[in-house]
Amino acid sequence: MSYDEFYVKSVIRSLPDWPEPGVIFRDVTPIFKDPRATRMVADAFIQRYINSEISHIACIDARGFLFGSILAHQLNLPLVLVRKKGKLPGDTIHQEYQLEYGSAAVEMQTDSVGQGDKVLIFDDLIATGGTILAACTLIKKLGAEVIEAAALIDLPDLQGSARIQEAGVPVYTLIAYEGV
Repeated sequence: MSYDEFYVKSVIRSLPDWPEPGVIFRDVTPIFKDPRATRMVADAFIQRYINSEISHIACIDARGFLFGSILAHQLNLPLVLVRKKGKLPGDTIHQEYQLEYGSAAVEMQTDSVGQGDKVLIFDDLIATGGTILAACTLIKKLGAEVIEAAALIDLPDLQGSARIQEAGVPVYTLIAYEGV
């Protein structure tokens, strides 16, 4: 089965005016109710990274966990979590970042990656890029290198992918939605 962008886009739910007026929320959760779409997306990412130099997959809370865990399993790589602050046990470091409507923070456990590790950051969607850039900062603070940031969806009008690339991190996504 090969990747079919039109089919996967038909499965993604677009919810107007959520979580606030004027926003169209791109809901990836219906993909997981559709085994064909799940397989297409997973296979597309697996094919991209199967022969890559990545040593770890860092997935972002919470929808990034879904495909991140599939990729880590299929590629036989360690999965590390980037979570909202206060959600991980043990020694952690955190990084604050700006949202369209305020600020937030993400954290990682201090032993999740280290010197010499080559990390793929995975999330479901790239909007303003703040979460992925915060994850990049944490990974670099822990001594590892970010090889690429990947997501199922890019919202290019919000400039997140451009910001991530300007920070020196390549970006790969399967689907782009113009307009917000």
